[in-house]
Amino acid sequence: MSTVRLILLDIEGTTLPISFVKDVLFPYSDKVMPELLLEQADNPLVKVALADIEAANPGCDPLAQLHDWTVHDEKVAPLKSLQGLAWKTGFETGALKARLYPDVAPALEAWHKSGLRLAVYSSGSASAQRLLYGYSDAGDLTSLFEAFYDLDIGGKKIAESYREIASRAGVAPGEILFLSDIGAELDAAAEAGLRTCQLVRPEDGTVAHQGVRQAADFQSVSQQFELPVS
Repeated sequence: MSTVRLILLDIEGTTLPISFVKDVLFPYSDKVMPELLLEQADNPLVKVALADIEAANPGCDPLAQLHDWTVHDEKVAPLKSLQGLAWKTGFETGALKARLYPDVAPALEAWHKSGLRLAVYSSGSASAQRLLYGYSDAGDLTSLFEAFYDLDIGGKKIAESYREIASRAGVAPGEILFLSDIGAELDAAAEAGLRTCQLVRPEDGTVAHQGVRQAADFQSVSQQFELPVS
């Protein structure tokens, strides 16, 4: 079996609790969205997002559409882009701070120190990913990661997305370990040739997915794949 050279990480349910996203981040972006659309009306990202919303649902109220997508946790580009802008303000002003699982930062630092490469692949925008790791309760961890991948590279339940990540990273798919809580994502990664492990976090009530390795925390991941421990 090939050696793991790069660890690719999901975020929600893997490195931070789902409750933080649903109970803190989503309500915050929903609350500040009206003001954001007014104050940043000239921002090219806002203009593109609003155009995409209109294309998806002609004649709709953008705020109502964004709220509906938020409630249903839709993985759509205009919502993720605007949420990222909202969260940027929240993190930079101190209104928000990401709560990572306590086992995450020590493991990431040990893996990075040992020479393992780290990258993130999440449905949230790359800018939002940097905010979560840049303003975490463990400090700024962004320097540990070499890349932040979002839906621009493709859907997380599509094998080709993982092949593209392997190609960009310049490593064989079998040298990448993908960590996620979502079974369909793990299946797609495995189809692309990646090694996989499902994080089954008790706090999140994750349902174990058949046919993949499982771990309750990053210490267990390290033990199963013979990775450095913190």
